[in-house]
Amino acid sequence: MLVVWNGIGIGILLIVLLSYLIYKLRNPLSVSREKKNVEDLERYSMKQISRYIKDKFNEMTGANLYDLALDLEDFNRQKHMRTELKAALKGCNSGDLYDKMYVKDLIYDLLLRDYGLDERNINYVLPFEEADKLTARDKFDILMQLYKKKHNYKALPRMIEEYRMDELKAVIEGGQTESYIITEDEINKIYREKARGPVSFEDKMQVIVQRIYQGFKGFGVIDEIRYMEIDGVSGGVSGIPAAMRDIEDEEQMLQAMRTHSKQDNTHSVWIMYRGKTIHLSFLSFGSELELKRICQSIYKWNNPGQLTEQNGFIVNDMKDHSRIVVMRPPFAESWVFFNRKFNLTYTDLENFLNPKDRGYAFDNTELPIRLIPFLMKGARVTTVTGDQGTGKSTLMMAMARYIAGYLTIRVQEMAFELHLRNLFPQRNIVSIRETADITGQKGMDIQKKTDGAVNIIGEAATAEQVAWFLQAGTVASLFTILSHHAKTFRDLVFSLRNSTLQTGLFRNESIAEQQVVSVLDFDIHLFKDAEGRRYIERITECVPMMEQDTYPQEPEQAAIEFYRRMTDRKTFEGRDIVVFQDGGYIAKHPISERQQTEMMRHMNAKDRTEFEELLAVYWKVPA
Repeated sequence: MLVVWNGIGIGILLIVLLSYLIYKLRNPLSVSREKKNVEDLERYSMKQISRYIKDKFNEMTGANLYDLALDLEDFNRQKHMRTELKAALKGCNSGDLYDKMYVKDLIYDLLLRDYGLDERNINYVLPFEEADKLTARDKFDILMQLYKKKHNYKALPRMIEEYRMDELKAVIEGGQTESYIITEDEINKIYREKARGPVSFEDKMQVIVQRIYQGFKGFGVIDEIRYMEIDGVSGGVSGIPAAMRDIEDEEQMLQAMRTHSKQDNTHSVWIMYRGKTIHLSFLSFGSELELKRICQSIYKWNNPGQLTEQNGFIVNDMKDHSRIVVMRPPFAESWVFFNRKFNLTYTDLENFLNPKDRGYAFDNTELPIRLIPFLMKGARVTTVTGDQGTGKSTLMMAMARYIAGYLTIRVQEMAFELHLRNLFPQRNIVSIRETADITGQKGMDIQKKTDGAVNIIGEAATAEQVAWFLQAGTVASLFTILSHHAKTFRDLVFSLRNSTLQTGLFRNESIAEQQVVSVLDFDIHLFKDAEGRRYIERITECVPMMEQDTYPQEPEQAAIEFYRRMTDRKTFEGRDIVVFQDGGYIAKHPISERQQTEMMRHMNAKDRTEFEELLAVYWKVPA
């Protein structure tokens, strides 16, 4: 019986095969059509087109013009075009938007004119007309193109606002933890709503050109994102790096990947938007090699040096003035980058404290808006404190506007971030930073010889930078502005004190603390809540507690008093002048008479009158 069934099966198989051969012999056109379809699919694949573009650019930049037998006019024109192209190719991956657009326009022309991309074959590249075959990344790229036509580089913010994508969601860790995340389901839903009609040929071309560019000379999946009006973008900061994946955990990891979001560190694109750090979980770098490529190219503007195993990290800026930090193994557990942008829209106190496009407003913002300028006009040594992403650099840019125009400004930073000469090109401003060969202390020594009146230190992250602050506050300038990560005013003083001890500037803790207190005048502390709202939590005056007291005349009593002061006596008080409370700003303690007097010494008659009016209105201080 088994033999009979096997025979029947073989017979059926032979009949099917024979029928297929007869069909092909009778329909030779079907064979050619299938062959042509396969060829088209290969020719118009993203991989093949990308290879063509790379070869074409290599040909355009590497050809020997002398072999072309051109006349002088054509030779000079070709030479100029090649020089311009080489410059654009070098500048486009440094944050220069114009170079990027130049290269993209050239790719567009090559595809349209030379490669023959048209309405008939463009859907071979991406299945634009078959939404079920598009990946979340494809849909996101199409959505970005549709939004860019109306909103330009506000496209991503507009999409986030329109669909409230920046709200907390219980997605990660089995829905037990809330976080800011944009999922694949959200992108699919938005695409169904926004891309109802057919995508135009022009939009398709722009999507394909961008996709080819970002893999060729751009920054991969973050290339278009980083040019949007957001606070920053980072990559490689989540997921499990390859070096941490144990063989024993392989089965468990694969199961987690099937049942939940991807766990490897290639699915790690994050943006900072309005103070919120949001995971774009639907985007992937594709491979760790691609993530590594981006890390190795994104920091190289102005040749800051090589990122090697020995140094492990590089801090630099890009041509668009954004800050870039890149880290690599073994210093970091994986390749990571952080690109932080500084939106000049908010470099005005009114816009910073009462932003019209952020969906929230606070009461009585007029109080800090009126007070902070007087701290600058009164030449007060001021620190701006707060966690990362609270807006310290932006506020310092806004504060610089109220420094007297006749005062010279000197800025010292680890990487150029404030870019005050962009904001105030008619002022006397010089910014410097550390390099591999020039230490920050050498920079500070040079600054003392540059006629600087106001010294701004971008961020005191190390003990050495705090030492610069104290040097500037005591001998090198009229007054100083500093940003710091301290959480409370007490923490700020103690951190500054401890830094002076670490550098050897002082050896006695009490004397170091007194020196810090004698230099520091005011602290403006910024805060960002769980909803991403940023505001000034307090403006605090540093009030020294030992200035008025004198020592006893008797030597024995004087010695006792000295040791008492060196041990347990309070050296300062942090007195809150303005605090944020119940959704608005309120005036608390008045500014001390000593500070009022010192501030008015540096003001003109008009500013003194307005300052006295402010004190009278909010703190009932008689003029």
